[in-house]
Amino acid sequence: MTSRLDPPRWLRAVLAAVAIALGIYLISRPIASLGALVWFIGAGFVLQGVLVLTEEDDDQPRWWRVAETLAWIAAGVVIVAFGGFTLRVLVVIIAVALVVRGVRQVVTALRGQGTVDSRIASGAFGVASIAFGLLAVLWSDITLVVTAVVFGAWLIMTGLAELRRAWRPGDPEPLRRPGRARRFVRTVTALVTVAIAVGAVVISVNVRSDTPDVDDFYSAPKNIPETPGVLIRSASFTREVPPDARAWRILYSTTRGDGSPAVASALVVVPKNGAGRWPVIDWNHGTTGYAQPCAPSLLAQPFESGAMFVLPEIIKRGWAMVATDYIGLGTKGPHPYLIGVDSAHASLDAVRAARSLKPADLGADTVVWGHSQGGGAALWTGALAPSYAPDVTLGGVAALAPASNLPGLIGNLPNVTGGSVFSSFAVAAYIATYPDVTWHGAIRPGAEPIVRAMSQRCLSGPGVLVSVLSALSLTRDPDIFVSDPTRGALGKRLAQNVPPPTIGVPLLIGQGEADGLITPAAQREYVDTIRKAGHQVDYRTYPGLGHVDLVEAKSPLIPQLLEWTAARFE
Repeated sequence: MTSRLDPPRWLRAVLAAVAIALGIYLISRPIASLGALVWFIGAGFVLQGVLVLTEEDDDQPRWWRVAETLAWIAAGVVIVAFGGFTLRVLVVIIAVALVVRGVRQVVTALRGQGTVDSRIASGAFGVASIAFGLLAVLWSDITLVVTAVVFGAWLIMTGLAELRRAWRPGDPEPLRRPGRARRFVRTVTALVTVAIAVGAVVISVNVRSDTPDVDDFYSAPKNIPETPGVLIRSASFTREVPPDARAWRILYSTTRGDGSPAVASALVVVPKNGAGRWPVIDWNHGTTGYAQPCAPSLLAQPFESGAMFVLPEIIKRGWAMVATDYIGLGTKGPHPYLIGVDSAHASLDAVRAARSLKPADLGADTVVWGHSQGGGAALWTGALAPSYAPDVTLGGVAALAPASNLPGLIGNLPNVTGGSVFSSFAVAAYIATYPDVTWHGAIRPGAEPIVRAMSQRCLSGPGVLVSVLSALSLTRDPDIFVSDPTRGALGKRLAQNVPPPTIGVPLLIGQGEADGLITPAAQREYVDTIRKAGHQVDYRTYPGLGHVDLVEAKSPLIPQLLEWTAARFE
């Protein structure tokens, strides 16, 4: 632009200073950088349209230049309007460009032109470029974060170059012929780069191969039973099951909040020896992810991944455990993460279906447990059981660090290290469930591709390390939301999914006072609403315990929870 318009030296210097300042700012705020990049691309298209219109080309009629101008401007507007899509396309463009550049360098090296060391360096850089192109597609969110930083750095370098031209116009760049030492350093650098790139690709492939495969067991039948809680199929399950227990995974019918039929999976674990008719712990697991492969029954640690650390104690007491995966984990999605009615239906229907599993020999007595995401589901289960599943008689509900005050939870996530990972699960679920919640309306354009990629990784899988890296890169720019997430369409839906206070069975809520994810203050607000509604709640807090510490086997909560549950069964 400066070369076309040829501004005076002082204006060139001002523009250069602005570019440098903007580059420094954007490097420190990757999300803002990506948002600005969308605007820059859009503005570049608009500017190109203006330049086409101002060109004097006798070979083209004016109407053609006007049409071309309008096309450039329209494309620029679309690029800005659909910023998230623009950035996703940008990842593809970056990947293709890296691969094409790498292929050209490899071909040049193979043609045998230049010195031996230059051919080695060219070939190595070519292989590295191809590898980085593959990585750009595999880890699109990391690619965009790097692009954001590079964009800021490019502005700084461009600004410095323009400042130099303004200060010393017409001064040519010095040309130096590379010496032997520089050629040697270039060759070594190229070989190290290719080693890093190839190693990163190998690690990436291995990480992705560790993602569980969703087998045919989770496939819904052609005709889903209209009656919820029907056992569709079962299979023996042995992974991480205590030696004094036996287990099955089951597939069963349930319903979504809108009444549409769905299928969900669950694990059923019972003592190996004894009289049978086991009392049931209806377990609602904590967050494992949003994507289909994130079902606890598919993961390497099916119980601990959802924060069930005391299964041996449950079995020793002669109790059974029915643990739903929820809809959309294992089975076809979307998974209703932090969506109450759908989660409660899956929990209650799991108990119904497990009763039909004759070898399990479950009794009628049931107590609901849940932690975090599952704590909120447990509260909803207690509230909906009398109307949705009166045949499942509950003796009590134990909600441990429950996701109860959803506006308080989501509003606090920008203050939590790695909180954007949990935000990605919630936003993806709400957008897939509610038509009034959209990516464009909820998430900043620069953050949308990053949030989309995060939502597809399981919390306990190795791929979450990439999500953590992306989240850490946002520590200076943690707010991924367009506006306050507790307001607007998203805020309305979050409030709609706060568990109702009308739980008519004994209720225990446990909360760690050192919990930084679900804060004690937000939990107290929810407890106060229960008491103001005239219902009783046994609210217990534990000093020094964090979110997961609360439910570990050594926690002081655990013996109290077991005794409280035994009293409910009695």
